[in-house]
Amino acid sequence: MSTSERALWKGRILALAGILFVALNVRTAVAAISPIIGVIENDIPISSLGLGVLGMLPPIAFAIAGVAAPALARARGLDAGLLIAAAAMVAGSTIRAISDDYIVLAVGSFVALAGMGIGNVLLPPAVKKYFPDRLATVTGGYVVLISLGAAIPAFFAAPISDAAGWRVSVAVWAALALTAFVPWLMLTLRGSHATRRAVADDESVLPLTPHISVWAVAKSRTAWAITIAFGVSSIAFYSFFAWLPEILIESAEFTPVEAGAMLSLFGLIGIPLGILSPILASRVSNIGVVIAGGVFAGVLGFAGLAFAPTVATWLWVVLVGIGSILFPLCLVLINLRTRSHEGSAALSGFVQSVAYSVAALGPFAVALVRELSGGWVWPLMFLLVTSLLALVSAVMLARPSFVEDEIDFPAAALDE
Repeated sequence: MSTSERALWKGRILALAGILFVALNVRTAVAAISPIIGVIENDIPISSLGLGVLGMLPPIAFAIAGVAAPALARARGLDAGLLIAAAAMVAGSTIRAISDDYIVLAVGSFVALAGMGIGNVLLPPAVKKYFPDRLATVTGGYVVLISLGAAIPAFFAAPISDAAGWRVSVAVWAALALTAFVPWLMLTLRGSHATRRAVADDESVLPLTPHISVWAVAKSRTAWAITIAFGVSSIAFYSFFAWLPEILIESAEFTPVEAGAMLSLFGLIGIPLGILSPILASRVSNIGVVIAGGVFAGVLGFAGLAFAPTVATWLWVVLVGIGSILFPLCLVLINLRTRSHEGSAALSGFVQSVAYSVAALGPFAVALVRELSGGWVWPLMFLLVTSLLALVSAVMLARPSFVEDEIDFPAAALDE
């Protein structure tokens, strides 16, 4: 490594490790339980509605984190905020593994998911703080690891459970979360120049007095269009992660291992979609066409699983996964449809708070419809109909528009 390269990376290798390991862990708790829920029920009785509540927890935790994480970073510093997030991931997964009743299992799940939600929110400012000259590269790397973090537990949860029991299977992800805890502990404790300036740096990344408030964005047509698409995508994503193994085990006679593999496939699709979304968003003049294409793929996937679950099951799962392109696409649009850093931050807070709050109802609604109908056709039809709502966003986002222009934000302020 040349002298210039060493200077470029000096003091940043540990931060890079921390960012990447947090990214690897911010989805593990979402996918770690659903493939083995039948085994867990042998020790802890869980009703269908109880399963629905567990499915609601990820978006609820992420919605709360959208508000709490910036405040935590301002109060404690960005490094300490990510350390707390990693500690919650470790603690929550550990509580899950030792739980002996539903309440403890749910509490452990919420703690783990809250840590993941905080980590998810603080990753972008961490990249901006440590890698302002490598934003695209580091961001692309952690987006890929987020998708891997969703796919790996889905694939390995059932085999580990078969070999060593469900508690070991759940505890594995607490051990993995330690990889995120250690770098941020070292960064917080080492007292480096960057760490001593953390609060000052964090205030520049997460301004205390933004020019645009989160709720002022509610006046924007574009903000609501992105929120609808983000919310619809989140409903499908979290409902699918909560219920796909059960759907395949009951409707397609899959084993838990096979169902977990399909859930892993669904998670892995996020890798190419995360890479493709920025390209499409920047090169396709009518982004509504991309949104409509994602909706169409998801509709075909839900219909296939409802009416032909044993025929080309992998194809239906892939199509639903393609439909989830709305999620990374919305993250890109948050920056593309704002003119300022303040506008982007406000839009991100508004979209994630509202959309995740609505998305929390998805897994529970699926559980309720299943309970009433006694099968999976109507729950899948519910998801199909819900996905069609994103066509509204496709129409509203067809032409380029900016949030600041729609809320009468003074143009002069954008230059401040």
